[in-house]
Amino acid sequence: MLLKGRSESYELLMMRFLNARMELADEEKWHYLSLEKGFEGEVKFDLFAESLQEERYIINDLFLKVNNSYFQIDSLIISQGVIHLLDVKNFQGDFYLESDKLIAVKNDREYKNPIVQLKRSASLLRQLLQTLKLNYLVEASVIFINPEFTLYRAPMELPIILPTQLNRFFNDLNKTPSKLNDGHKKLAQTLISLHQTKNPFTILPKYNYEQLKKGVYCKICMSFEVSIKNNEFVCEKCGCHEKIEEAILRHTKELMLLFPDRKITTQSIYEWCNVGLNKRTFSRALKKHFTAYGVTSDTYYK
Repeated sequence: MLLKGRSESYELLMMRFLNARMELADEEKWHYLSLEKGFEGEVKFDLFAESLQEERYIINDLFLKVNNSYFQIDSLIISQGVIHLLDVKNFQGDFYLESDKLIAVKNDREYKNPIVQLKRSASLLRQLLQTLKLNYLVEASVIFINPEFTLYRAPMELPIILPTQLNRFFNDLNKTPSKLNDGHKKLAQTLISLHQTKNPFTILPKYNYEQLKKGVYCKICMSFEVSIKNNEFVCEKCGCHEKIEEAILRHTKELMLLFPDRKITTQSIYEWCNVGLNKRTFSRALKKHFTAYGVTSDTYYK
C-alpha cells in the first residue's frame, strides 16, 4: 500500500524553471540534468513497486532529521519482519568502483559513492528508530534502475541491486509473507509526520526577475516556440498540446515559487506569460482557481 507518493522536489522544480528561463553555468546545468535523471529513475522504480503483493507500506521521498543530522530516503518498504531502505540511482553507462569512489569509464568523472551515502542513511534511520523506542530490522540497498548501467570491480557482498537483479528482488519480496499490525501502521505514520518539507542545504543559482526570459513554454520539451490554436497552446517543436487555462495555471505556480513575495495579479501573470492573449483570459483563469483579494486594479490572488 502506497502511503506517501513521489513528486518533484523543490530544488528540481526551481532548477527546471531557471533552466527554461536563463542560461545556467555548466556545473549548474549538469546538476539540474542529474536531478531530472534521478527523478526519472525514481518514477521507474515506482512502476516496479506497483507489483508488490501481501501487506506492505511504501513511503517515498522522506527527508528526516535525527541528532541534528539530515538524511534522505528515496523509498522505504515496511514489511512484517524488515524495513527495506532503498536508494535509487539512474546512472547510465559503464562505471567502476575504486576505494570510496564511483567513476564513469567514459570520461573519468567521479561521483559520490552511493554505498557510502546508503550506509549513512541506514545508520541515521536506525538511530531515529532507537530514539522512538522502535525495534525494527533495517536492510538497506542501492538500486541501479537503468538497464544500460554496468558496474565493474564491485565486490559481491556490496548491498546493491543491479538492473538484471531487479525483477528477482521484487519476486523474492512477493514470495515472503507479510502481515502488518497496528505497530507497523504507527511506525509509518510517525515517519511521515517527521518528514522535513524543506532542505536547508539547497543552493540555487542567483537570479532576479528582470534577467529571466518571459513567455509561455512547452510543458514537455521546454521550448518557447508555442502557438495558439483552438484554445490550446501547441508546441511547434514537439507537437505537445496544452489547454490555455492549464498553461496559465502552470506558469502562475511557477512565478509563485520563483518569487514568493511577489503579488499575483492579472497584470503580473500577463507580463510573465508575455503571449498574445487578452488580459481577460488571464483574469478568468485566476478567478476560477485562486481566491481574489482587494477590488478593481488592486485585486491580487492567493
